[in-house]
Amino acid sequence: MDARFLGTAELAEVPSVAVVVDVMRAFTVAAWAFGQGAEKIVLAESLDEALALKERHLDWVALKDGPPAPGFDTVNSPGLLRSMDLAGRTVVQKTTAGTVGALAVREAPLVLCASFVVAGATARLLRTRGSGTVTFVVTGEDGRADEDLACAQYIAGRTTEPGTDAAEFLRRAAESRAATELAEGVRKGVHADDVALCLELDRFPFAMVATQENSLTVLRPHAVPAP
Repeated sequence: MDARFLGTAELAEVPSVAVVVDVMRAFTVAAWAFGQGAEKIVLAESLDEALALKERHLDWVALKDGPPAPGFDTVNSPGLLRSMDLAGRTVVQKTTAGTVGALAVREAPLVLCASFVVAGATARLLRTRGSGTVTFVVTGEDGRADEDLACAQYIAGRTTEPGTDAAEFLRRAAESRAATELAEGVRKGVHADDVALCLELDRFPFAMVATQENSLTVLRPHAVPAP
């Protein structure tokens, strides 16, 4: 596998396979939403679009980065989301980095959204697809977020070498700027367990695949059996 690691702004062409990584917290939250029973996640381009979708579908659950806001049901926090019953629900998600990165590559033939909680399943899916060139989109901090780069590099390594040790990659994520800001309360809409939940390796057995459905970018879980 030929792995490329790019920030969202560095994308110059549509990749054949894109793995969009946001560890803290968009795609950890997305995985938790599926773990809590959500059927699908619609990735919104803006807060206004998220609210408009919510207004048209009153039973959908809308979430965003930062503090609570009118019209939104919750915030982008795995610690808060894990107590919600989302069985059969549709979630609308708008975040600062993760959803932006996914929408930037929405035309790619295969788009996966990833974090540590689905790293193993993501690597297995890439391996079974026999992917040649894979573009890992590092979404945080304009492509410089070390927690996202560490996760991307870990998934790339585990795709070719299933026994790749996660310890050093998790350490980098734990010491990242994002982890520090979450732990210190610099970022809003935070639960005390968010960092620990974002560093939980392979909690969920599925990968997350984004496709186009009726002009919307929709994320769904894709079961990938362990070997």
